[in-house]
Amino acid sequence: MPLAERPSVFSIAPGVAFVDALAQGLIDRAGGDRMVLARAQIFLPNRRAARALTDAFVRQSEGGLLLPRMTPLGDLDVDDALGLVAGLESTLMPAIDPVRRRLLLTRLIRRWRGDRIGAVEALRLADQLGTALDTMAREGVDPARLRDIAKDELAVHWQQTFSFFELILDQWPKLLAAEGCTDRVARGHALLAALAERWEVSPPDTLIVAAGMNGATTAQARLLRTIARLPSGMLVLPGLDVAMAPEVWDEIITNTDGDKSRRNSEEHPQYGLKRLLDLIGVARAEVECWPVAPMTVTARDALVARAMCPAAFTAQWREIAIEPDAFKGVQLLEAADPAAEAQAIALTLRHSLETPGVTAALVTPDRALARRVAAHCTRWGIEIDDSAGTTLTATPPGALVLALVEAAAQHFAPVALLAVLKHPLVSPEGVAKRLGWLDCVRQLDLDLRGIRPAPGLAGIATEIAAKQTEAARDPRQFNRRVEITEWWSAVSAQLTPLEALFGANGMTLAELVETLEATIDVLAGDAMWRGVAGRALGERIATLRQHGDQLAALEPDEAPALIDALLADVAVRPFIGKHPRLAIWGLIEARLQRPDLLILGGLSEGIWPALPAPDPWLAPAARQSLGLPGIEASIGQAAHDFVASLGAQQVLLTRARRDDGGPRVPSRFWLRLRAMAGEALQFDTALADLAHAIDAGGSPVPALRPAPSPPSAQRPRKLSVTAVEKLRADPFSFYAQRMLALTVLDALDGDPSGADRGTAVHSVLETWIKAGGSDADLQMAYDVELGNWTNHPLMQALWAPRVRRALDWAKQTLGAWQDDGWHPIAVEARGQRAFSFGVRGEATITLTGVADRVDRHRNGQLAIIDYKTGAVPNHDQITGGFALQMGLLGALAESGILAEVAAAPVARFSYWKVGGGNDPGKASDPLTYNRKIVMTPEAHIAATLAQFAKLCETFLLGNEPFTAKLHPEYAEKYKDYDHLARVAEWLGKPVTRA
Repeated sequence: MPLAERPSVFSIAPGVAFVDALAQGLIDRAGGDRMVLARAQIFLPNRRAARALTDAFVRQSEGGLLLPRMTPLGDLDVDDALGLVAGLESTLMPAIDPVRRRLLLTRLIRRWRGDRIGAVEALRLADQLGTALDTMAREGVDPARLRDIAKDELAVHWQQTFSFFELILDQWPKLLAAEGCTDRVARGHALLAALAERWEVSPPDTLIVAAGMNGATTAQARLLRTIARLPSGMLVLPGLDVAMAPEVWDEIITNTDGDKSRRNSEEHPQYGLKRLLDLIGVARAEVECWPVAPMTVTARDALVARAMCPAAFTAQWREIAIEPDAFKGVQLLEAADPAAEAQAIALTLRHSLETPGVTAALVTPDRALARRVAAHCTRWGIEIDDSAGTTLTATPPGALVLALVEAAAQHFAPVALLAVLKHPLVSPEGVAKRLGWLDCVRQLDLDLRGIRPAPGLAGIATEIAAKQTEAARDPRQFNRRVEITEWWSAVSAQLTPLEALFGANGMTLAELVETLEATIDVLAGDAMWRGVAGRALGERIATLRQHGDQLAALEPDEAPALIDALLADVAVRPFIGKHPRLAIWGLIEARLQRPDLLILGGLSEGIWPALPAPDPWLAPAARQSLGLPGIEASIGQAAHDFVASLGAQQVLLTRARRDDGGPRVPSRFWLRLRAMAGEALQFDTALADLAHAIDAGGSPVPALRPAPSPPSAQRPRKLSVTAVEKLRADPFSFYAQRMLALTVLDALDGDPSGADRGTAVHSVLETWIKAGGSDADLQMAYDVELGNWTNHPLMQALWAPRVRRALDWAKQTLGAWQDDGWHPIAVEARGQRAFSFGVRGEATITLTGVADRVDRHRNGQLAIIDYKTGAVPNHDQITGGFALQMGLLGALAESGILAEVAAAPVARFSYWKVGGGNDPGKASDPLTYNRKIVMTPEAHIAATLAQFAKLCETFLLGNEPFTAKLHPEYAEKYKDYDHLARVAEWLGKPVTRA
């Protein structure tokens, strides 16, 4: 049976639901003979298009229907789809596994670049190299033609790239031959060519249809040309503009001479269709209307087409008379940011469900926006179908793999380790014991707060052992610590193989994957491999384990990014359970389907259309010489899908004005439409206001200043000398810490702070004085303390020299004090004293304190020395009764209750500021101001005790409320509970002072 002279090419208008019209037309063509459709073969752009057409057949058929065979022509996995003619595939070698191909190309690139490139960057270049090879294969371009390009006309870096390309031309075919495989795209090209040749010689007598393509490669075009001329074949195009003026149509250049006109034409919505018609030798006038969808061009369709016309014809916009109802059903929405845009879209989708039977869909290439909208819909219990699915790395199994690799690469640093142990899938002893597991993990979280421990699992064990030593005096705590120690020993044994692998000199990808799989099996068990995401991960892990030996040794710090890149291309799509009337589509799905409401989201430049990624392998001049489409062709595809989507009955176009990176530029499509339509396009402001209001809490009402007043019987009866100062300046902080028992947790993996440096200095000074105070004792104490900070470069490089200067100053100052007759008698001297209050002394308050150092003069008098690495109390704090620590310690010393300090009068107070900066240290007398004595030690102690008695009688024994920031000018250092007290909401109001 010869091929038909006249091709059967049809088009379905943008305003018509493509797959529904196609299904109805094919059912009508079958004429009631169901076997006609059952034997038919339909070629579609991709698998999601095949699923959409399947749904359309179900909707259009009145009863049972034997579906035709549907082939996703645009997908690479064409082995099953193209097994149409017996023996066709057996003539070709099998296609190489995609993952193995990526790794082989990565190995070649790393060999080319040597040690100058890591595995992750090599993998990225390998993916782009594979894309370049696939582009040439799809267009039927022999890579050997690269040798004919005039390299002298290219920049130096392109010449270097082409030198590697020549290496690929020599080695890649040999490597594939050794593998017994061929490139998947090249194999698909050969299959398409063989199928077209077979059908040209022996046309099938069954119905053959190709539908939905708005462009084609040269390999696809030959098959489509053949299908259009088969006796029972037809080609159905989406949205061909049959009403476009001939001069505008002719302006769209599709030849491959590489001139500027062609490059500009590639961005036109009709470029892909015109190029396809040129490739198959069909004139636009030969294209017929699809029988069940008359080619009616609405006023909106015509205006949208004019808005997208080539630049040479945009001046005609001024002559267009736009009717007020031309864009009826089309609205614009500009949101402040992507979060507000997603909220508005979700509200629109939810509102559409109020009308029975109405369908709605969001169309966007912005995956972040799609995820936001899907998340917002869950607030109403709506699980929306996202045709693109979820990347494997965003699913719980994929996230656990990445977290485990990251933890190993960071030598099990606290944050990365806890991310693994807290993962919802991790429970080595099963779900039944998950709560007990989490109890241990939470305790480990508390243990690891503060400065990062030594690296590795051993460092964590050392930290846990230190906590166990601290708890040895409390039997209940000690038993709990033993349980945590045993638990960590078991966990550490499970993670040891991974730690050993990352500690080795290099590892292969296969070794990494095998160890990861074994570790995951221990930590998560079968739960890791269940469900759609678990099965997808299992398949990819098996593939990486099989082919991972193709990649050379990896550096440990490359592993997280490499595993992320190797998992990110796996899409996970649930099969059932999504909402039947709402969906999120990609551009191809929107081209073929038409819901009642279509929302085009993310209309900002760089998103829709996406800016073409530069090709690092094929220079623009090389693409022109080879006759390859320019990288701008993707813009034309996006433009076509934008125009097609505007054919829906109700359309909402949305964009965000800015994002985290700054202002967003509106899409060129948005700007063209607005420039031509003017006031005919209306903005939906009510929707933006509603989206803003749904989560608005109304007018903010500032909190009142907190002043809790618990009963006197519940107030503390014991406090430290430092807590007395807090009670004086900020009673609420005292209340939150002592009565509510709220303690501030240190940050996980925190950097050493000023407080840590102060602790280190205090430790050295304490050890030095206890050892005898000699120069050798000071050096030994300094060396021991410095050894505790070997894992912290900041302490070693920046703070150690400052501490050394401060200690040298302290040594010199102590010598001067000794020359004056003062000698240290106690360090870290602790003591407590009970104070009686009331007429009969029936109320008792216990005061505790620790003196950094106590010295005794040869005449028997005492001196209290307080070390400071931060600010020293100023004159106003001391005379105003807000620096009470030294006076209270003096009272304890005079009472003879400080350890190792016999009772004696206190004759001197001194702050030793040991900063180690330009001024390494300074000793100051708090009772001297401007070189004048303002108060004697005896008077200072008496005033301090009087202030202490007043605080005890009013706050601890009385009913005085614990007012927040009672004296804000002196409460600056007490900030831990400011958020709890909501200080920022009321601090600007007048403050009443006691």
